[in-house]
Amino acid sequence: MHTDRRRLTLAATILGSSLAFIDATVVNIALPVMERDLDLGLTGVQWVYLAYSLALAALYLTAGAVGDRWGRRRVFTAGAIGFALASALAGAAPNEVMIVTARALQGIAGAFLTTNSLALLRSVYGAQSGRAVGLWTSFTSVATVIGPPAGGALVEWTSWRWIFFINLPLAAATVVLARLGRGPEQEQVQVGRLDFGGAALAALGFGALTYAMVEGADHGFGGVWWAFAVAGLALVAFVLVEQRVREPLLPFSLFRIRNFAAANVETFLVYAALGGVFLYFTIYLQFLGFSPFEAGLANLPPSLILILFAARFGELAGRYGPRAFLTLGPALFGAGCLLLLVVDSRSDFWTAGIGGLALISLGLAVFVAPITATAISSAPERYAGIASGVNTTLSRLGGLLAVAVIGLAVTLVFEARAGHRGVPLAVGQKAPELRDASVAGFRAGMLIAAGLAFVGAAVGWVGISNAEAMEPVSREEPALAEP
Repeated sequence: MHTDRRRLTLAATILGSSLAFIDATVVNIALPVMERDLDLGLTGVQWVYLAYSLALAALYLTAGAVGDRWGRRRVFTAGAIGFALASALAGAAPNEVMIVTARALQGIAGAFLTTNSLALLRSVYGAQSGRAVGLWTSFTSVATVIGPPAGGALVEWTSWRWIFFINLPLAAATVVLARLGRGPEQEQVQVGRLDFGGAALAALGFGALTYAMVEGADHGFGGVWWAFAVAGLALVAFVLVEQRVREPLLPFSLFRIRNFAAANVETFLVYAALGGVFLYFTIYLQFLGFSPFEAGLANLPPSLILILFAARFGELAGRYGPRAFLTLGPALFGAGCLLLLVVDSRSDFWTAGIGGLALISLGLAVFVAPITATAISSAPERYAGIASGVNTTLSRLGGLLAVAVIGLAVTLVFEARAGHRGVPLAVGQKAPELRDASVAGFRAGMLIAAGLAFVGAAVGWVGISNAEAMEPVSREEPALAEP
């Protein structure tokens, strides 16, 4: 019976998280049709995307703290219900204000849904959470692969509104599975007052930082300096407040735990590399002459390899310790990035390009489940939600920052070679000088991504302790006492 409950909980977390992950990508397919129907304009289209992303990034940490305090299953279920209600509002939206508001509400609910899904797995599976996280990774990857084509079919053959309405029965199934899987972990919650001041500052800081990165990458960082300033001030205030309140939102003493600190630093670095590679390599393939559909297919191998192998590597890391996996995975990823440097024509893709993607895909399969399990399980169980929130926030911020930095590097290298006579990585670029400048810019970006991955591998080798990872998690209050 206990095993059946755990499986039901696993199914609920997979389905619930998949809702939030798919919605981040499927809506992008529908944006042109939504723009026409709701007369959004370019600014409105951008805010349909940004409202969701900003709310997610801003509230991951707060969502984890709420789950730790009021019960992860309860908060996870509430997130699923909230996501369904926001989806219904988005599907019925008659104008720009309503659709942007609904997307922001979806992001808020999605933060509580995804963060508490991983924390709930930690509570339910305990020492076996590595394999559970691997299964979670595999099946959410399946949903990520299936989601965009299915969403495109709904948009083309019915209405864009159905990409939101379809969430209602799926969210209902999530709630039912979560309730059927209820177990004793529901009682393991904290008591006391939530740090509302810290929550507000964290949301403001991470939200402003996300906005600055996204808008700066698209329109230039000079125009969003104020957002960086707001983010800096809010995050400094957050640190000061957290060191003074009795029950902080984020106990900074968690970072004294070696594996917690190392795993989160490595998460930031490797997910930064990941975000940069998959955006710019997809653009680069179209620059080389592949169609958008063909370029999109290049993203399938990583997802398929994750589906096949993530659970297995998560289980092996739980059995033998995560250090080797958290070193080898990023190293393979970095080697794959270096192999992409050879690709400067369509024909090169079928040799060096395929080889590079294979190494990147294998590296991700080796890395993703062990790093997530290590980051969450290294913290005391009562802080599992906070641990999940920190890890998820850093992975998203790493990707956003890398997209901005690599984009800047591509532009600077291109302009150094070609001046201001063209656009980097432009589709249909014919002039040899411009094409050479674009290839050089792409190579500079991949070198940055490879460097991030290799530094991540070094952090895994030096920072991760198998002994700490393999011992029973009993690091409760004595290890977390404030100085």
